[in-house]
Amino acid sequence: MRPEELLAPRPAGLYCAAGDFYIDPVRPVDRAVITHGHADHARAGHSHVLATPETAAIMAARYGADHAPSVQAAALGEVVRINGVSVRFAPAGHVLGSAQAVVEHQGCRIVVTGDYKRRPDPTCTAFEPVPCDVLVSEATFALPVFRHPDDRGEVARLLASVQAFPERTHLVGAYALGKAQRLIALIRAAGYDRTIYLHGAMEKLCQLYEAHGIALGALALATVRENGRAGGAKRAFAGEIVICPPSSFTDRWSQRFPDPVDCFASGWMRIRQRAKQRGVELPLIISDHADWDELTATIADVAPGEVWITHGRDDALARWCGLVGIKARPLALVGYDDENE
Repeated sequence: MRPEELLAPRPAGLYCAAGDFYIDPVRPVDRAVITHGHADHARAGHSHVLATPETAAIMAARYGADHAPSVQAAALGEVVRINGVSVRFAPAGHVLGSAQAVVEHQGCRIVVTGDYKRRPDPTCTAFEPVPCDVLVSEATFALPVFRHPDDRGEVARLLASVQAFPERTHLVGAYALGKAQRLIALIRAAGYDRTIYLHGAMEKLCQLYEAHGIALGALALATVRENGRAGGAKRAFAGEIVICPPSSFTDRWSQRFPDPVDCFASGWMRIRQRAKQRGVELPLIISDHADWDELTATIADVAPGEVWITHGRDDALARWCGLVGIKARPLALVGYDDENE
């Protein structure tokens, strides 16, 4: 079977005609294979959902247990046959439960990475290269300028700032699923054992991570009532770390903190103008996506006959593939948000 006969782009997403299912569809469909729990990949309204147990739990937490009439959880490596097509999940290293979809039929194997990264992350299973005929890869940071630094160095910068400014609160913008929990784990690994405070939007998913065995240490909501200190919020959170959605920097919520240091953990903080536009005082280059070196190393490790690029900076990655003798093309799929990193 030719790869184009096994998977092809449709308006709703990447479609397998032989199995009659979509991978990460952007609109409600009858049968959906979901690579991970971020909202641009895992949407409510499908009739049948196949996902890892952790992703299924994330979808239930976000959308309610009744978000789909049928939800099938498949462990990593477990083969599921859908109308004769074999589907299994391999770890993607992106967030808790994230997986690559390995699709095989009539001698053709296509691997859809979903979002992924290669560097160590204590909050999820590490990426596993899977040899294949076609690699369908993301390309969020597919430009040579994007080479992410060591996470530990970025967290050391944060903790040095906390020590240098004990009278100020450090508000750290991080997305609620994956980035927040990974950042907390990195802070703990650096030896910080004090309570870390959370915006209310972070609480449910942090509890879900802990229910799946990811230890995050002492956490509390960033309210005066929760931290139990007298003297009002302005003094209560001096010298503390508060994890919050990036959008909360401009909310009234952030006004309760004393002269806050606005920090933002994202691969986009590599671009100084982006940090400046957001008013970020302490940019932290911490990403849950593969950078340029990881993307190219993965293609070399997998050694596919062809690379299809789903979303992101596809031109540069396609050009690199051509230079090393690998056929590549963009799929021009729409509906995936590479800004929310």
